Amino acid sequence: MGHWFYRNIIEPGKLPMLLALTSFVLTFLITRMIVRLIRAGRGPFRNVTPGGMHIHHVVPGVVLTLVGGFGAVGSGLHGVAASICAVLFGMGAGLVLDEFALILHLDDVYWSEQGRQSVEVVVLAAALALLVLSGFAPLGVNDMSPDERQNRASLILTLFFNFLLVLITLYKGKPRMALISVLVPFVAMFGAVRLARPGSPWARRFYRKRPRARARARLRSFHHDRRWDRPRRRFQDLIGGAPDRPAARDG
Repeated sequence: MGHWFYRNIIEPGKLPMLLALTSFVLTFLITRMIVRLIRAGRGPFRNVTPGGMHIHHVVPGVVLTLVGGFGAVGSGLHGVAASICAVLFGMGAGLVLDEFALILHLDDVYWSEQGRQSVEVVVLAAALALLVLSGFAPLGVNDMSPDERQNRASLILTLFFNFLLVLITLYKGKPRMALISVLVPFVAMFGAVRLARPGSPWARRFYRKRPRARARARLRSFHHDRRWDRPRRRFQDLIGGAPDRPAARDG
């Protein structure tokens, strides 16, 4: 185990990446646990409100991200300084992305349905970091042989083709799949050949005069959402807490 860790993590300079990912996930989980305790009125934790102003944890998160990020740029891939900066960056990123929905909507939507976007972004970010740590390179460069990398034409064509597939997947209304496919081009091939999501730019452009394609896209989207929406929401509630239910309107 020690030899594997040195050969695959320490020697190639991946220790800062591992520390950043670990601190990122732990910070998110600990933060969610604390805010859920605050929400339930349990434990010693309280919101930070100096002068009556609620300080969201995205604020220290931005500070930690800047300090860790700039420090990591100047410290290289090895050494104690690089490891410390990686931990600071991971902690800051965890705090910032935990309130991603707040930044996106410019409103305190932490416990609303829109707040689920924070949990989804954190899961995607952790998955992408794990893929990079596992050796995946952007746009499939890691799948090329050394001779192919030396051939500039082959390198450019591979990058262009994989990037085109990513754009098509995104254009078809599949942003999660497009993000993953940046590191796993096979996913982009799968997303690019399948039907677009209803309402996506691809569907509006190419399905406008194809009623059968529109109907198939709606049907496939309906079955997909029906199959995966409930498990996804349960997973989000498990790690992030269930959002508040909207207040019932008086008749």
